[in-house]
Amino acid sequence: MELIHGAPLWLAATNFWVIRSSTSQRECVLVDVPPEPAKVIKFVKDANLKVVAIIATHGHIDHIGGIPTVVEEKEFLDDLDHQKIRVIAHKNDIELIRDPIGSSAMLGQALLQARLSTKIPELIEYLDDDVTFSGAGLSFDALHTPGHTQGSTCFKVKVEGLPPLIFTGDHLFAGSIGRTDLPGGSLDSLMESLVTKILPLSDDTVVLPGHGPSTTIGTERLTNPYIQEAIRTHGR
Repeated sequence: MELIHGAPLWLAATNFWVIRSSTSQRECVLVDVPPEPAKVIKFVKDANLKVVAIIATHGHIDHIGGIPTVVEEKEFLDDLDHQKIRVIAHKNDIELIRDPIGSSAMLGQALLQARLSTKIPELIEYLDDDVTFSGAGLSFDALHTPGHTQGSTCFKVKVEGLPPLIFTGDHLFAGSIGRTDLPGGSLDSLMESLVTKILPLSDDTVVLPGHGPSTTIGTERLTNPYIQEAIRTHGR
């Protein structure tokens, strides 16, 4: 497996991630696309990759604002069958995705000023809970982890012989958790999600968050005060 990290982008320094299997030739999957799609497109083109799917960990604008522009990029379409890019998101964030500007207050105005497309992608797939799907030679397990938003979802990738990876969006950060004071947020739900979906993962699982540096489940289990609190209040 080859993991390529693009860069933290836009006002909120949101991480976008590029991942592919070593056996997938040029195919890759993007995880979250901030509202700087030109930089994402350039990164993918410079690496000579082909995007087959985009995963949205949740529906906030700093994670999805660049998706419509990327999926409309003509050079990303398959030359033979005009295959379009799949977009994967949880069904509980459908309203955020349908109205990214109206649901994002001042950040929505920043998207308007950038004159980026807000068209809903043609091939968007709204997940139910705990499903598995494939892309770029990899298998992704979707773990619904409400709390930051109602549809917040972490995506785990397991490859034989390597530590598992999990893309946590704004659910879990190195040393912290996502905020829960925005519409649809719930601290109680986030803590419950941590205990039931994230803490059962192995300590060597690499955490790739939506903001900040990567970490591991083992490190967070030992050092993250919010996880300690989640265990105390929601542990079983």
